[in-house]
Amino acid sequence: MIGLFTGSVIGAQDSLITTSDKTKFIAFSPSKETKKVNGMLIKYYDEIDNELQPKKVNGVGLGFNGLGIFFPVLLLVNIASIDNWAINDVDFEPLPAKMNTINGMQLSIINMEPTVTNGLELSLSSNISAPSVTNGAAVSPLYNFHHTTKGVAISTFANVSQKCRGVQIALINVCKDSRGIQIGFWNENEKRKLPLINWNFKNKKS
Repeated sequence: MIGLFTGSVIGAQDSLITTSDKTKFIAFSPSKETKKVNGMLIKYYDEIDNELQPKKVNGVGLGFNGLGIFFPVLLLVNIASIDNWAINDVDFEPLPAKMNTINGMQLSIINMEPTVTNGLELSLSSNISAPSVTNGAAVSPLYNFHHTTKGVAISTFANVSQKCRGVQIALINVCKDSRGIQIGFWNENEKRKLPLINWNFKNKKS
């Protein structure tokens, strides 16, 4: 009887795990239950410290974080001190194992979440995701603010990244580890500071 009871408990736990691992077509986040979504993830605001279950999304991630809508205004006031923005801290590295991964498109009011986006990242305000990684294109009407961008980053006011591989287009472009081209009113990389256009195709010197 003890053996049967123990086996039933283990079986129930396995059933719960199987349910948790089941792929969903529509899911919500933050959530502890969802691991994989083939379709649409509707999210409010995920943080690395609080998000217990990173998710893999094959499809679309929709972000409805409205609380940070005024944050871009604060950045605009402090845009003169762009060199001091936290993204320039080389010790601030992304943690992909604890971040959501979106293969497809991420569409947000304002994107402030730590995410690996493989595809298109589109914001109605700004992409301000300091530890995030974008492989593809990041487009916003105000700012793109990431740790790593590989592809194209387009915004009106500023593109700021620690690591860039590709093209940055905005009024102000800043990257501390760049391989590619910067086009804008003012451009900064680890090699030089230039108006209109800047570039670097060589490895960063230690």
